[in-house]
Parts: sequence; C-alpha cells; structure tokens
Amino acid sequence: MDRHLGALALAADSAPSAQTPAEPRDLEHEMLRIALRDQHAILENAPVGIVFTLPGQFKSCNPRICEMLDYSYSELSRLSPADIFASPEAYQALVAEAYPVLAAGGLYEKGEQPFRRRDGSLMWARLRGRAVDPGAHEAGTIWIAEDVTDVRQTLFEVQAIMQNATIGIMYTRNRIIQRYNPAFAAMFGYRDGEALGRSTRIVYPDDQSWQEFGANAYPQLASGHPYRAETEFVRKDGSRIWGQLNGYLFSPEDPALGAIWMFEDRTRERLDEIQLRNALMENRAILDNAVLGIAVVEDGVTLHCNSKMEELFGSPAGGMDGTPVRALYPDEAGWKLARLDTARSFEAGQVHTAEYLMARRDGTPFWARLSGRLFDAAQKRGRSVWLIDDVTARREAAEAIRRARDELEIRVAERTAELAGANALLQEEIAERRQAEARVHHMAYHDSLTGLPNRALLSDRLDCALRAAHRSGRKLAVMFLDLDRFKTINDSLGHATGDQLLREVARRLCTAVRDSDTVARLGGDEFVVLLPDVGGARDCAQVGDKIIEALATPFPFEGRSLHISPSIGICLYPDDGDDVDTLMRHADAAMYHAKAAGRNNYQFFDQRMNQAAARRFELESNLRGALARKEFELHYQPIIDTATRRLHALEVLLRWRRSGDTSGQMLVGPDEFIPILEENGMIVPVGEWVIRSACEQSIAWQRQGLPAVPLAINLSARQFMHDALVSSIRRIVGETGIDPALVEFELTETALMQHGGQTLEILRQINDMGMRLSIDDFGTGYSSLAYLKRFPVRKIKIDRAFVRELEASSEDRAIVAAVMALANSLGLSVVAEGVETEGQYALLSGYGCQFAQGYLFARPLPAVEAARLLAA
Repeated sequence: MDRHLGALALAADSAPSAQTPAEPRDLEHEMLRIALRDQHAILENAPVGIVFTLPGQFKSCNPRICEMLDYSYSELSRLSPADIFASPEAYQALVAEAYPVLAAGGLYEKGEQPFRRRDGSLMWARLRGRAVDPGAHEAGTIWIAEDVTDVRQTLFEVQAIMQNATIGIMYTRNRIIQRYNPAFAAMFGYRDGEALGRSTRIVYPDDQSWQEFGANAYPQLASGHPYRAETEFVRKDGSRIWGQLNGYLFSPEDPALGAIWMFEDRTRERLDEIQLRNALMENRAILDNAVLGIAVVEDGVTLHCNSKMEELFGSPAGGMDGTPVRALYPDEAGWKLARLDTARSFEAGQVHTAEYLMARRDGTPFWARLSGRLFDAAQKRGRSVWLIDDVTARREAAEAIRRARDELEIRVAERTAELAGANALLQEEIAERRQAEARVHHMAYHDSLTGLPNRALLSDRLDCALRAAHRSGRKLAVMFLDLDRFKTINDSLGHATGDQLLREVARRLCTAVRDSDTVARLGGDEFVVLLPDVGGARDCAQVGDKIIEALATPFPFEGRSLHISPSIGICLYPDDGDDVDTLMRHADAAMYHAKAAGRNNYQFFDQRMNQAAARRFELESNLRGALARKEFELHYQPIIDTATRRLHALEVLLRWRRSGDTSGQMLVGPDEFIPILEENGMIVPVGEWVIRSACEQSIAWQRQGLPAVPLAINLSARQFMHDALVSSIRRIVGETGIDPALVEFELTETALMQHGGQTLEILRQINDMGMRLSIDDFGTGYSSLAYLKRFPVRKIKIDRAFVRELEASSEDRAIVAAVMALANSLGLSVVAEGVETEGQYALLSGYGCQFAQGYLFARPLPAVEAARLLAA
C-alpha cells in the first residue's frame, strides 16, 4: 500500500485518547483514520485488481492484482509496467491510446487487454484507468483490471460450436430471430445476417402452422421440458423440406431470455419412408392378385397368406391367419409325410417341391402342388414361404393317360416277351460288363465330381510332357490354382452348392485353355493347369488373365449370384524345376504368394517363395499346439477420449510368443499367424480363449482396485458365423462375472454383410446381453446402409488407411468428414485408428471424432503395463 496512505493511517492511530476533551480537529482526525481503515479493507479484499502507477513504475497495488499475475507484492513493485505486457510494442500502443484520454480527465476503458503472467502465459483483462491529477502526469494513475480470460475462452468455444455444427442452430427471443449459425443459413437458403431480426414465421409454410407450433411448443418449454417434433418447413426460395426440430429455453424461470432451436434436415429419410410404404402396398396388391396361393409359415402355423390361398381352402378373409398346417391335411399320415419330406429338403439347403393330398375347410380333398423355401437357409427350422396350386384336374388327366399307356404296354410286353427275352438278357450282360470296365478305368484316373483328370493322370501327363519338352528344347508351364474363400461358400450355403460351383469352375477352366492343355482337379478347391509347349512367361500371363476373366462372371444359383476368384501360382520348366514333384511344389508356393498378394491374381515362382512356403509351413505346424502350450498372450492398446485426452477403453490384441526355436521365445506379428488361424479353423477356439482371458483380466484388475474400463475385442468373420458363438459368450460372461457393458465386440464390414438376416439375429442376441457392438476398419470393405441402419451397432472405427495421410490428403479429409456426417446421422460414435501425430489428432478433433487410438498415445501394452496405465 502507498507509504503516504500508511503514514496518514499511523497519524490517525496516534490521535489523543478519549479521556481528553474532543477538539474539532481531533474529531476530524479520527474520522480520517476510520475512512483510511475502511479503504484499506476494501483494497485488500476487492475482487478486481487495483494498481497505482507513476510514469514507468508501479507505486502500489492490492493482493488481487498480484494473484492475477502470479507475483508477490515485492516482486511486482520491482517491475516496470512494460514487463507485464505481451511485448514492448503492446505497452507503447496502450500508452499512446490511453494517455490522451487520461490527460483530458476522462475514464479510459478497454474491453480486452492481454497481460503476461509470471510463467509467461497470457491473462486477458477488462481495463479501466483514471489520472489522479489530469493536469500533472507525474501525479500517477489509478488502474482497475478485471480478469476475463475464462469468459473470453467460453465465448470463443461457443462461437466455434455455432460455426462448425452440422445441424442448424437458431436463437430466438419473443419468436424473433436473434442469431443463427452457417448450417441454418445453408439449410434455409439465407445469407449471413439476412434473417436476423425477422419473425420465425419465415421458416413455416403458412400462418396456421406457425401459430399451431407456438401453441404446442411454448407451453411445454415453459414447464421446463425440451420440445421435439418433426414437421414441414419452407426455405427462402419457397421449396419445402421435412425437418426434425429440438427446442430448449435458456431459463424456464425467465422465458423472456429466449430459446435455442436445432434443425436437422430429414427430407431424404421422409421420402425413403414414403417409398417403402408404397412398395409394401404394391407388394400386397401383387400377392392378393396372384394366381397361386402364397403363405408364410413358422413353427407349423400359417402366419399370413394371400386371397388366392384363402380361396383354395374355402376360408373367409383373414380366416387362415394362425391356422395350424396340420389342419390343411385330411389325415395324420399325409401331414407327417409332408413334414418329413420338407425337413429333408430344407436340411439339404434345397427348395422343397412336391404334390400332396390336402383338404378344404369343408373337408373336400384336393391335390395341391407345394413349393417351399426357407427365408434364411442357415435357419433350418425357421420361417418359410410356400406357393400352392390346385393340380387336381391335371393329376386326373395324367392318371387317365397313364392307365391307358400301362394297358398298351402290358399288351405289347406280352407279345414280345418270349422273342426279346433271351436277346435282352445277353445284351444287358455285355453292356454292363463294358460299362463296369469303363467306370473302373475312369474312376482310377478322373475326378468323380468334375470329370477332370485326377492327381494320378495329371502326374502321368506331366511326366510325358517333361520328356517331350526335354527332347524338343521347348518350355512347359504348371499353373497351381486355388479358389479364394471357397470354404466360406461351402460352409454357409452347403456342400451341394459347393459341388455345383466346382463343376461350373471346371467347365470354365476348360474353355479358357487350349485343347492341348490339361486341366486337373487335385481335390477340394485346388486345380492344376498343364501348359505344354509354351513360349515363356508372357504366354503364361495371357492364360492367367483368361482364367481370371472366365471366373469373374458371377455364378447364378437359385436366385443368387455367387462370386469366386482364383489365386494362381505359375512355374516353368526347365527354369523352376526339371521333375514332377519340384514343379508341383514350386507352383504351390507361388500360389500361396498370390494369396498373400491380395488374391485374384497370378504370381510366377522365384526362389524366395521357397523360403516363404517353408516359413508358413513351420508357423502352421507350431500354431496347432500353441493354445495348449499357453503361448498366446493379450496386449492392450488404449482408446483415448479426444475431448479430454483421457483413457476411454482398451482394445484387446492377440499376440503369439512362439517357443521351441534356437533363439528362445520370440513374438510373432498378428499379420503372420492370424490368416493361418482363419484358414485352418483354429480361430474359433483361439477366439473363445481371447474373450475369456480378456474378461478374466478385467475382473482381476477390478479386484486390485483399478478402475473398470470397456474392453474392445475383435471377432473374425469365421468366428462370428460359428453356431456356438452366442452360447459361448453367454457362458463366459456368466462364469467370469464381468459386467456385459464392459465388453465391446468389433467386426469388419465384410463380416457383417455376408449373411444379412442371420447376422442381424446374432447381433441382436449379443446386444440383448448388454454388450456393445462396433464396426472395425470402416470404409475398407463393402456395406449396405440399409443393413447398417438396422444393425444394433453403437460405434464405427475409421481405418488407419484414411488417417495416415490425413494432413496431406484432401481426399482422406473428405472421407473422414463424410464418415463423421454418416455416424452423426445414425447416432454412432467414431474411433480413429492409427493416430501418430498431433496434426492428425487436431484434425480429427475438429471433425468431431469422439475417440482415437494410435502410437501418439501408446503402443499395445502387456497386461502389467496396462495395469500401470489404469492405476495412473
């Protein structure tokens, strides 16, 4: 405090005591002392900073200014006023601006002025100043500073939200537009500021709808509840849009403060709903006017049917809904026969077609031709659709023709039996012997399914071709061909479908090569093409392109299109081997290289492939006992909340610490061993071990007093479609006792889209258990937005391929922005993978990405290190 003020206070304290008669001068002195004491208390406790300055120096200040600048009183007293400014230029600018006002006896005010704290950070203050004596500059100046740093930051953040929000935001008072954001302007076609001060009537089609909205919305807002509605709005140009509106009062206690409204354009969704409704009405009209009876059946009950079906069975409109199928048959035996026949066809994945004797409601029997198909081939006892046609007249006519034919045949047979008997027996015996010999020979050297040469015949032809090539000096080629993802088709659609597909592949392969070439099947989905007398690698490449092109055309099967592609390995004689076994082995190695290169391509053999093939064989051999030897372990990579940069969840990652080699234990990368687990089917037991181990680890951490965080666990496509997945998850949750809300399963788009109806049912069962579901590697597979909207998915993960070049690539930024818009519209949260730089993190935060993971935050951690992270 100023020493002059202190001296004056001291003088006041030393005034004469009350025992002497009070002089007028003593009373004035006492009043001055009390006034100084009160002023001292005000300065000490003032909520604003107060500073008294002389030219170029601090004279005195109160504690609040020291607190604001983080200096002690003595430290601040030794500073020049220029030292607390952001720069000397900023100080000079303030002096030049303020002192003309102060010299004129005026009050100098500035809304925002930055000052530098002791640690170098900036503090923004609202500044007021007045000269002690306007006529004497050296008399000093009194300054009052109010810290507005937090208020300024809050205003900045609110402005950023308004400017970058993807939904329209409008602030109104008394139904007059006070403010709106760019998204609102774009949605309704107004320029920046054009709609300010205008009535909210401008966004409604007419006065009535505007008045009805006010009558409905404002009483609800006044009661303290938000208002939500979907209604029709009008743009500036008069065009109509359908939007969703959410409204909130700033304060229900004081409605005059105004309200904030958020608009979302749902015009496209509204049109989609109308189109869907119209499509359903059209389908119903088609069914009702069909010439065949059509019914949907589940669990032995007719759920619903069309008018023709009711007409066939003499039932009134709606009378067959809920009718047991047994009631449509005249007796128990006929019904049981039909049920057994249907079950066999459905178990084989086939459409069931047959004719049965059925009964109308009045008991009249009639013959009907039934054709039934399952809605989902994987659900053998699920819902099915049936087509029914009355074939009584046709059967009666056919029966009459058959009886006439039988009578004629009997007469002819009786006339010719004696003459043809002996000759027929002899010819049959000769024909059967020749056919048997031909069958034995063919079976020995040909594949029973496709009729192509088998391994034995291929080996013989390859040996002959090698001898001919050796004599002529010409080259020959061996092409080893494997069908990509054939096992998925075989497992999901049944072996009958797989066999038919293999026969069609064999036919197309034969049309793609020369007559002199050999196409053989070794077994499963493996084929070999022998090309004798080729000019070199260029000729082989042409054949490879023709094979890929021949198999590219979809294979039609029972109303669906099957797609198959080949991985082809090629080796040449004599460059890559000079005997049958070597050429076959090298072609096989090249084929595996083609699979590793992305499938649907061909690769020529080189010596490095031998090493890769040996490495793969070694890994596959060791993998078969890895689970029993407890060589698998789990690592955990943090998933960060981008808003707070705090831990949100942990992704569970499988690692294989391989043992048994000369170098001791070594960690094998997942890219090497997980594809092998997928191919040989071991991914199912290993995946179950991952789920159980992750749940047990979470419970162990909780028992140690560590916080419980969600665990994100990957499910492979093959593991997801396994029949026992849901029961296995339910058993693990029950045995470990983990809260289901702490488990989140991640699946790729491709895995989700392979089996629409079955996938949706599995997802619903997992979701009903209380577990979360997310889509991994979003944007790299194929997806259907129609299915995506129905799936109970809460989160999508942006693949690292779109994050890697995010700072440099405008295309990647556009993709990320589009994914964020899609996620927001579907109510999904987003995780960005592979975040490695602060620049990527800043861009993702700006796009509204809620979560991120990558090396910028942490690499995958063993359980011990992850526990330390949780403890911190």
